[in-house]
Amino acid sequence: MATNKKFSGNTRSWPVTASSGDPVVRGQVPAVALTDTDTDTGFASVDMAGVYLLTVKGIDTSGNSAVADGDQLYFTPGDTPKINKKNTGVPFGTAYGTVGAGSTATIQVEVGK
Repeated sequence: MATNKKFSGNTRSWPVTASSGDPVVRGQVPAVALTDTDTDTGFASVDMAGVYLLTVKGIDTSGNSAVADGDQLYFTPGDTPKINKKNTGVPFGTAYGTVGAGSTATIQVEVGK
């Protein structure tokens, strides 16, 4: 077995402030926090792949815009919720569900796709 392997699969430990289940990004890489941020180290375990139930808003850079199944979603740090269709954010994943224009809903999102 390779002795230079540092991590298995798509999980890492990142210096992010998050609660378990939160969408996060590091640079241009999307992930979902698997743990709360450790108060001693400032790191949380994250997963950079998989399908998660996440809160998504039906909005894009022009205003209210419905999310359709298969739409590309983005992470917009200044927004609540952070996942939407604003292509000025970091590409986050693919919607596997729908959200009405201007509405917020929890849907399945495939991270990193």
